[in-house]
Amino acid sequence: MSERIAVVDYGAGNLRSAARALAAAGASDVDVTSDPARIASADRIVLPGVGAFAQCITALRQASGIEAALADAVQRRRVPFLGICVGMQLLASEGHEHGVHSGLGWLPGKVTRLTPDNPALKIPHMGWNQVSAANGSGLAEGDAYFVHSYRFDPDDAGDVRATSDHGGVFPAIVARGNITGVQFHPEKSQAYGLAFLKNWLSA
Repeated sequence: MSERIAVVDYGAGNLRSAARALAAAGASDVDVTSDPARIASADRIVLPGVGAFAQCITALRQASGIEAALADAVQRRRVPFLGICVGMQLLASEGHEHGVHSGLGWLPGKVTRLTPDNPALKIPHMGWNQVSAANGSGLAEGDAYFVHSYRFDPDDAGDVRATSDHGGVFPAIVARGNITGVQFHPEKSQAYGLAFLKNWLSA
């Protein structure tokens, strides 16, 4: 039986592009859903995120039953989880964008503004950048597409599995156990993004 991948619809993500990329990577049953029961019973879960941390965590918590369904699936059943862009940042304890807001807290840490050491570098960081493996993760390296103004730094530096650089090194991939987050957009990252999703689907 094929796995059912739930792409969580909470009104703050690039859902259809993420769903198409998952299908292109080999997923045969991609379910874009806001139904807590379908999220809780999924075999894998993807949480996209576009916009500001405050906007996304508020939308998630206002979507009836979704946060509890995610906690049940990811924390209790240990379902493989992938957070994309702000969906990765929501894993943090707190986000410092438009005030301080509590995150999901699944990977303790903070989301803070990117501060390039070169004033000529623009924020938001937008475009292609090299992803480099960190902490001996052995993850594939390549060019990925980023669009972000904030960075997620886990309290445990060992949770950082890959980095990129925009006037300073920042986490590009974080992971612990069944939880993975990527700051880049796999659905926009062409060959590298497709390869990453294939590896995540088979892990």
